[in-house]
Amino acid sequence: MGRWPIEVAGARPAPFTMRLAPLQGGWQRGTTAMFMGEFQHAVDAKGRLIIPAKLREGLGERFIATKGLDRCLFVFPQAEFEAVSQKLRSLGMGTSAARAFNRLFFSGATECELDPQGRILLPANLREYAGIVRDCVIVGVENRVEIWAAERWAEYSEEAGELYTEIAEKLGF
Repeated sequence: MGRWPIEVAGARPAPFTMRLAPLQGGWQRGTTAMFMGEFQHAVDAKGRLIIPAKLREGLGERFIATKGLDRCLFVFPQAEFEAVSQKLRSLGMGTSAARAFNRLFFSGATECELDPQGRILLPANLREYAGIVRDCVIVGVENRVEIWAAERWAEYSEEAGELYTEIAEKLGF
């Protein structure tokens, strides 16, 4: 089945309700922004990347970028990063997997601030991790923004797209 080891232990996810309110350029869930959309951009020679206007308000003036999964970058509003940090803290340091994940996740984390043109500086170590040289895709994914090298996003999107229905069924959607 390729790289999609999706195994849901027979249980359907618990039903949930979500209160959505309009947010300029997006939606807001309670006090947390909901990010969505796909945007094509390029990193300039100085490592700066324009954050789409539709995503800026939800991210706030300062936010956190770090190493994500599948060789992309995760970008979290500060409040969401705190929530993720709390969850990771609850894993403790008792297993090598928890220690390794925490090391990679937090060592790659950097606080970003928008310049007057709506750009952020992506540090070289994060660009290298994600394989971003120039062209990239910025994707809104519910509670976070992801930044992908354009080639990696195309490959990932094609592979996931072929399994979209199967993934949804396995997740009980």
